[in-house]
Amino acid sequence: MNETPEKPAAATKAAAKKATAQKAVAKQATAKTTTKTATKKATAAAEAAPAKKPAAKKTATAKTATAKKTAAKKTAAKKTTTAKTATAKAPAKKAPARKPESRAAMVRRARRINCELAELYPYAHPELDFTNPFELLVATVLSAQTTDLRVNQTTPRLFAVCPTPEDMAAMDPERLEELIRPTGFFRAKTKSLLGLSAALRDRFGGEVPGRLEDLVTLPGVGRKTANVVLGNAFGVPGITVDTHFGRLARRFGWTTAEDAEKVEADVAEIFPKSEWTMLSHRVVFHGRRVCHSRKPACGACPIAPLCPAYGEGETDPEKAKKLLKYELGGQPGQRLKPPADYPGQPAPPMAPPVAAS
Repeated sequence: MNETPEKPAAATKAAAKKATAQKAVAKQATAKTTTKTATKKATAAAEAAPAKKPAAKKTATAKTATAKKTAAKKTAAKKTTTAKTATAKAPAKKAPARKPESRAAMVRRARRINCELAELYPYAHPELDFTNPFELLVATVLSAQTTDLRVNQTTPRLFAVCPTPEDMAAMDPERLEELIRPTGFFRAKTKSLLGLSAALRDRFGGEVPGRLEDLVTLPGVGRKTANVVLGNAFGVPGITVDTHFGRLARRFGWTTAEDAEKVEADVAEIFPKSEWTMLSHRVVFHGRRVCHSRKPACGACPIAPLCPAYGEGETDPEKAKKLLKYELGGQPGQRLKPPADYPGQPAPPMAPPVAAS
């Protein structure tokens, strides 16, 4: 009787032990499962990580390559721009620098140039039409700021109306303005012509004086005009420094001066007085026909070997020939009545005005 109630207790204990053991086994299984899961996740993460790194590296490499390409393009663009700028700013080729020249060597070279020009232009002459000193004086005053051709086309009508200083001094200013209008600056020139004509009438007996000191006292007459009149109407040697003469004197290395009187003085020291008038004509002829202001025809210039400024203009012979003017270029000269030995064609007279219909 006493052993019967003990069985259930023993059975209960045994069942409890068994349940505890089962729980422990279950916990261990759960722990193993959790560990395996974590291991799998870690492994997967570890396996996935290397796959992401190359992708990141590729992206970085691609960005670097793009950046390099962009930098290369910018550099190339800068080089192109620099090259273009350099090309645009590149100065024109100049003649090789010459050795320093002594005063004596320069004088010898200058006189050789004069001889060469004399052979080139044996027919050099004043390019204004005139028959007496008064006509030459008036034509020279009118030639300021215009061409000799325009003056030569204008003076025939002018001298037909007023051939003497007395006639011109008595002219109505408006009528005189109309006659000389084609030469430009006609109001200022009219004032000068009326003034010098009156001075010739009142102070010099209606005659043009043959002295520089007297000529420069006339209205509108300076040293250049006076030298033109003296040299060509009176046979008194003089150097005429106009824009052409001054330009070539500097290119030839005869002077560095810009002032006309200083140029005249420098050149006068190089050449004998007997050459002054014809030297002026030869140099002016060359300046108008070959040695132009903007584009000299260096390749067609006979005195190129003697010129320090060779190379400032066109050096190609064929291209340079196309730049020649007047008789050298097969075109009419500036005078309507040129000298008999002039090899070119006379200039045409001014076309008559078109009558209003």
